[in-house]
Amino acid sequence: MVVLAKGELEQIALPAVHKTAPPLANMPEVDLAVAGSGSDGRAAAGRAVAAACEEHGFFKVTGHRVPAELLARVENAAAAFFALSQRDKEAAMSAATPGSPFGYASKRIGNNGDLGWVEYLLLGVTASTGGPLSVPEGVVPSASLCSFRDLLNEYTVAVRRMTCQVLELMAEGLGMEDRDAFTRLVLHKESDSMLRVNHYPPRPELKLLQQQHGGGGRVTGFGEHTDPQIISVLRSNATSGLEIALRDGAWVSVPPDQTSFFVNVGDALQVLTNGRFRSVRHRVMVNSVRPRVSVIFFGGPAPRETLAPLRQLVGEGGRSRYREFTWREYKASAYRTKLAANRLGHFETTS
Repeated sequence: MVVLAKGELEQIALPAVHKTAPPLANMPEVDLAVAGSGSDGRAAAGRAVAAACEEHGFFKVTGHRVPAELLARVENAAAAFFALSQRDKEAAMSAATPGSPFGYASKRIGNNGDLGWVEYLLLGVTASTGGPLSVPEGVVPSASLCSFRDLLNEYTVAVRRMTCQVLELMAEGLGMEDRDAFTRLVLHKESDSMLRVNHYPPRPELKLLQQQHGGGGRVTGFGEHTDPQIISVLRSNATSGLEIALRDGAWVSVPPDQTSFFVNVGDALQVLTNGRFRSVRHRVMVNSVRPRVSVIFFGGPAPRETLAPLRQLVGEGGRSRYREFTWREYKASAYRTKLAANRLGHFETTS
């Protein structure tokens, strides 16, 4: 259970500020099974992916072939981990390097004062496996954490494979000759990819606040932001909470679907496509009575990878909206800001 000091709670409790967001109408959806059914199906899927990335920067993926049994095992193992005592969770991840973002944390998101009603695991992903969980003796049964680590590795391999299918469809939907242009960045041996497991405990007292404020009185689980990476692929349990911002700034809620995945365009992909694809602003609001567990794979480039609008997508005589920079440079800049900041503003061209 996440326990907040009074001062911290006051900073993230937002009564009568965030009104209940209506559900997203006409959810963009891509069926990967159709994409694999032949050239016509693949071309249609590519067009659907590109349209969703241009309009919302967000869409749902079905027909992904990630086994339902694997998804259920990951969800149950994550719930079991977060059910451990606070001391055991912190000790289980105590091997993280000081100053490293990886490991277990709660309440504090980043180093710039952002708070949320959330606890999480953040793990690095290597070229061939997921990020390891440290398993110190005497904290919890070592076999339990080893099993969780192996399960997350298995999950990461399956989801990264599906992510690459989606990235190929993105390139094809853009009419690019090189359909591996985005995939290569995520599969690079030094790819800076991550896996995040979030747990949002319920807040039963919110029901009273919601009644008093006519739908207000909600608590922020994870504040509004865009993801810095190329792509984010999320799967959650059947609890609502995820919301995205439309182009006009209005917030809409995303109906939960534990059988599907949701894809976010990240800042790096917005740069690579010269702004054609939109990095979606999103947040998570806490449910009053049900816990929410989500697992997100973030596909990132290698630290030394140079990012700039792809020449084919700028066109002859066109203007690059972003200057050239490395992923290391962008990541360092982004992580010095608050969550809600316009992280790409510093890299936009002026002429």
